[in-house]
Amino acid sequence: MTHDLFRADAYLRECEARIVRIDTAGETPGLVLDRTVFYPLGGGQAGDTGVLVLADGRELAVIDTRKAKDTDGRATDEILHVCAPGQDALLAALQPGDALTARIDWARRHRLMRFHTATHLLCHLVPQPVNGCSITPDYARMDFHMTDPLDKEALTAGLARLVGEALPLAVGRVTDAELDANPALVKSMSVQPPRGTGTVRTIRIGADDAPLDLQPCGGTHVANTAEIGAVVVTKIEKKSASTRRVVLGWAA
Repeated sequence: MTHDLFRADAYLRECEARIVRIDTAGETPGLVLDRTVFYPLGGGQAGDTGVLVLADGRELAVIDTRKAKDTDGRATDEILHVCAPGQDALLAALQPGDALTARIDWARRHRLMRFHTATHLLCHLVPQPVNGCSITPDYARMDFHMTDPLDKEALTAGLARLVGEALPLAVGRVTDAELDANPALVKSMSVQPPRGTGTVRTIRIGADDAPLDLQPCGGTHVANTAEIGAVVVTKIEKKSASTRRVVLGWAA
């Protein structure tokens, strides 16, 4: 498996690593490393981009990050760094065991962290089940399972208020048994938190004894809501009779 350093510290921008495997089976080749700061696509959040700096200083461009798959197409515990096309000669010179530096596009990642945290604030403002989301560097959207209309200006004002309150975020864990005893912690209808280790990673916003939001989440977030900055609700759509989509963007 790949040691995912971003789970413990989303602010790590680079790390030293070694190549475990070079995957050339897909349309675009990729590298599996023994450890990484690159977040793979998942939970609605886009995968990281960046560069892999080789020992001689040359850089291999990474255009996406995904969970590697087995021969049956199932996701594994390995993280695949998808390389940009046109780097065949550079890839051909690599082999398992080679050392390199994995460096993410920090400006892009930080936008993802800010948007992802903002979606958790939306979960507080719209306390309804979530049946889909997408978090990109340029916008974020959440689909809520509900029939009542939503007010764009009211939600924008609510987000501004919670950002201004400078609420701290903390990464924690609950046991599988604790999650089973409190299923309301899971806001998503479509994606269940990963199990298998006996505990599930959580994100808490606000005070320990009275959090504004607490839910299982494997994504990357900022340490304080003030860091989100100015976000606005750009659109509210009725996607179906029972789905309302809220789209977030950066304030002009």
